[in-house]
Amino acid sequence: MAADTPPLHPDVTATVNRLRELRTRALEERQRAHRPPRLPSRKTLATVVERLAAALFPYRLGLPDIADEGIDPYVGHLLDVGLRELAGEIARELACHQQCAPGEERAAADAVVARFADALPGVRQMLDTDILAAYRGDPAARSIDEVLVCYPGITAMIHHRLAHELHVLGTALCARIIAELAHTQTGIDIHPGARIGASCFIDHGTGVVIGETAIIGERVRLYHGVTLGAKRFPVAENGDLMKGGDRHPIVEDEVVIYAGATILGRITIGRGSVIGGNAWLTQSVPPGSNVAQSQARQQ
Repeated sequence: MAADTPPLHPDVTATVNRLRELRTRALEERQRAHRPPRLPSRKTLATVVERLAAALFPYRLGLPDIADEGIDPYVGHLLDVGLRELAGEIARELACHQQCAPGEERAAADAVVARFADALPGVRQMLDTDILAAYRGDPAARSIDEVLVCYPGITAMIHHRLAHELHVLGTALCARIIAELAHTQTGIDIHPGARIGASCFIDHGTGVVIGETAIIGERVRLYHGVTLGAKRFPVAENGDLMKGGDRHPIVEDEVVIYAGATILGRITIGRGSVIGGNAWLTQSVPPGSNVAQSQARQQ
């Protein structure tokens, strides 16, 4: 400490000491002799998503004055920089969770990113269906462009479509961080493991929760406050919750779920059903059902 630096206040010194003890204890419990490896950066992944979104929609989410002849070089630059950054964060995840041999993290991350890059055209195609579904499904939408740049449901779906690809490729932590970035921005909480079909429209969106093992078909519309959650959580012998297992709903094609509805457990909402606002469902319903709040609570 420099000679001209004032000493710490006694209370602060005590806090520093206690924090050091907690860090040391945590390291010992994790059986790590040195400082823990660095986790993927939330800030960097936010930048990566911004670059990838601009690469997918360069005219609307990219530079405002980019010329037509400059689009391909611009998209190439965004992908080159963004995918390199993504590989670095994935390498951190692999190192942290010891998912590959020491020293091989970057090569393994590059392989993941190559497969992720191959999936991006498919991501763009899926997002096009989501945007069109929102435009057609909302009488207040005046243009496709308005939907893309203004609707929180589309922001959440951009994050989810990217995060889901990473989740499938085995980089669960980076995927989850990207999902939580969307949660922070929009209030829409979609686990990256959830499988969502084409033409998904999340209207308004605030408070929507979609669990890890949920499966949503095509042309499904969800309103704000909808929960697709788990009903119960099996407990292991040591008292911890057991991980994995299909515990969230299956929503078939062309289902509409209105605001505040809660659907819990591995149940199936049949194709073309309409679930009314504030309904509480824990049992499957057949295709073409119309479930009101009072009917659902009697089940």
